[in-house]
Amino acid sequence: MNLDQRIRREIENGGPMPFERFMDLALYHPDGGFFTSGTLRSERAGDFLTSPEVSALFGETLARYVIGERERIGQPFEMVEVAAGSGSLLKPLLEAVDVAAFAVEASPTARDKLVEVLPPDRVLADLPDRIRGVVIGNELIDNLPMALAQRVDGSWRERWVGIDDDALAMVDAPPRPEVVAWLDQFAGDVPDDGWVEAQLAAASWVRDVLGRLEAGSLVLFDYGDTAENLLPRRQDGTLRTYRAHHLGPHPLDEPGETDITADVNFTALAAVAESAGAMVELHRQDDFLTGLGLGDRLSELRHAELDAARSGDAMERLRLRSLKTEAETLLHPRGLGDFRVLVARR
Repeated sequence: MNLDQRIRREIENGGPMPFERFMDLALYHPDGGFFTSGTLRSERAGDFLTSPEVSALFGETLARYVIGERERIGQPFEMVEVAAGSGSLLKPLLEAVDVAAFAVEASPTARDKLVEVLPPDRVLADLPDRIRGVVIGNELIDNLPMALAQRVDGSWRERWVGIDDDALAMVDAPPRPEVVAWLDQFAGDVPDDGWVEAQLAAASWVRDVLGRLEAGSLVLFDYGDTAENLLPRRQDGTLRTYRAHHLGPHPLDEPGETDITADVNFTALAAVAESAGAMVELHRQDDFLTGLGLGDRLSELRHAELDAARSGDAMERLRLRSLKTEAETLLHPRGLGDFRVLVARR
C-alpha cells in the first residue's frame, strides 16, 4: 500500500482529516513520507538547497555564535542541530570550534550519513531531555505540519483533506477553537478569501525546546516574516511544494513525493518564546551573519582573489572566487539574506 492509498483509507474510515494531519503523513510517515523515504533531500542531487549546502561558510560563521554563547553561560555546554540533514552545517562548524555536539534527525537515511560527522551515540531521532548550550534549526519550522484556513465572509473556515470524485481534495470544515485562537492572534487583518497557514505545531515545538533548555539559546533560520509583513501574501497564501529544485504540484497531488512548506510567521514564534521566559531577537540573515563576521570574511576573500590573480595562480583564484560567490549568496538581500533569524536566549 503506497502513501496515497494509506491517506485515502484513513479518510474513508474516519472522514476528512485536518490539513496538518495530511502534511504530517506526507512528509514524515515512516513508509513513504517525503523526509523518511530513503533519499537525502537537501543536496544538489536532491530537491532543494539550504544555506549550509550553498556554502560551508555558513557553519564556519555560526561557530562564532556558538563560541560566544559558550563564553556567556560557561560549562557544561553542548550544541544540538535539529533537522541536521547530511551534516553540511555541522561539519564546518565543528572544524571551527571544538564543542560537544548532537544531531537530531527524523530521516533514517540522513542519520546514517550523519555518523560520518558525529559518533553514532550523538546522532539522535529525538531531542535530548535537557540541553545546556545552543539549539540550531535551519529551515525546520517551515516543514512542521500546519492547519489551513480561509477567510470567508468575515469569518474563518478551515480547509481539511477529503475525497471528491475519487481524488484528494480540499473540503470545507468548521474551524477548531485552537486554530481560531491562533488566527485571531497572529494572522492579522486578512482580506476576504485570503488563506493562512496556522502554525500551531511550530509553537508547540518551540515551547518544547525552550522547556528543555536550561541555559543558552535557540536559533532558527527560515523564510518568512512578521505577521504584518506577511499580510500582502495572504490573498493566495504561502503554501507550496518543491521538488528537484523547482516549485512542485498542488500539495494534495502526490503525497510523499514533494516537499510541502509555507512562510514562517515569526511574530507567532517570538510570542511563544517570550511567553516561555526567553529573551527574543529577530534579525535578517544577512545582518545576523554580517554581525558574526561574514562580511569581513567576504572582504578577505575578495582581496585574496585579487592577489591570486596578480600572482597568476589560476586554480587558487578559481577556488577563492567560488568561496566568495557562495558567501555573497548567503547575504543576497533578495535571496537567502532575506531569511529571518529568531534568537531566543535563556
